[in-house]
Amino acid sequence: METVEQRPFGFWTAVAFVIGGVIGAGIYVVPGSFAAYGWSGALAWVAGGAGALIIGRVLATLTASRPQAPGLVAVIGLELGPIAGVLVGWGAWVSYWCANAYIALTSARYAGQIMPGLAATPLRQAMTATLLMVALTLLNLSGLKSSGRFQVVTTALKLLPLFAVVLIAGMMALGDHAAFTATPHAPVAFAPLLSATALTMVAIIGFESASIAAERIRDPERNVMRATMTGIVLSCLLYLVVCTAITFTVPAAELSASNAPVALFIEWHWGRWAGDFVAAFAVISTVGCLNVWVLLQSEIPLGLARAGQLPSWFGKTNARDIATLPLVLGSVLTCALLLIGSYRSGAALMDFMLRLTAASGLWIYAFAGLAAIKARVRPVLALLSLLFSLAMVVGSGTEAALLSIALMAIALPLYAMTRRATASAEQPAE
Repeated sequence: METVEQRPFGFWTAVAFVIGGVIGAGIYVVPGSFAAYGWSGALAWVAGGAGALIIGRVLATLTASRPQAPGLVAVIGLELGPIAGVLVGWGAWVSYWCANAYIALTSARYAGQIMPGLAATPLRQAMTATLLMVALTLLNLSGLKSSGRFQVVTTALKLLPLFAVVLIAGMMALGDHAAFTATPHAPVAFAPLLSATALTMVAIIGFESASIAAERIRDPERNVMRATMTGIVLSCLLYLVVCTAITFTVPAAELSASNAPVALFIEWHWGRWAGDFVAAFAVISTVGCLNVWVLLQSEIPLGLARAGQLPSWFGKTNARDIATLPLVLGSVLTCALLLIGSYRSGAALMDFMLRLTAASGLWIYAFAGLAAIKARVRPVLALLSLLFSLAMVVGSGTEAALLSIALMAIALPLYAMTRRATASAEQPAE
């Protein structure tokens, strides 16, 4: 019988998961959103990156303080109590399958630029995205090693068109400085900086991947911290260079009107053939990002079940040590969102799902800050992490923030069921 390796991921695979979770669909569309921010947009990547580094350091240190716990969510439960662990874990799980709908749809739309039949109508886009979700669900059910190898490959490939932007920007900086000042850019101001920083957090959320999957990483006390910090720095630097190069050289009106700003930028310099090139690698990028989130659909509920905070049947694993039910259920809910979004008001629904994803995902950072304060793990950084996370939740919008709380509360009946089962098992037989 084949032995399943419990910790198959080394340092570079963990870095690939962090970068893969951060750099996905967003980097191919977010430069257009920064077109009006000028210098505030450039500075926002520094501010957002600093906030992410603070949060990431707190997450990794907190995880390392409990090396035997199955991941970050279980550590939060141990420090703040099982109810807090269940709420934040369930909230993160909700954010993952919500995000998967948006990411899979983005992948389908870029694929439609290469093969128009795949995305000719909203329903075809939804069906293409659904088929992609089914394929990645089957891949992750086949085992962690397969998923890890796939992630390393897609992370390497997804960076090629972004490095093309960096190369073009470097050549322009060396040979044509005037290109960066050809159009006026708004100066730094507090309100735009705050708004742009919130937007950066929506773009880079997901850097907790290594902490969430700490149970699967070799030497987690050392590698989780290193992978998280390395992944955040590399991702934010890439976002900073790519977004600044594009927003400072392409007229804001054209950039705001473009659905593919990275393709637009490269096409300006290398010709129209670059459109299909960027579209192909955008598909690779989004698929790699989607692979991370599909994996985490399984890992969070598995950690909660093994910590005794959710019913054991919800975290039951297959022969490859993958929690089947939460993985498949999350993918089914993603596909349902895609099909609903293919009808009228679908665009508005996807926009709301993105904000709901941000609100739901940010709660794990806030609860981790509280847990670190209670455990006296880097308390000053933990307080900054807590305040920063709560500010970003508020910035996601009242409706999305309140719904994220309501969705977290759905976990309470499952927790009550677990407690009743545990109490019944502990009662002595008469």
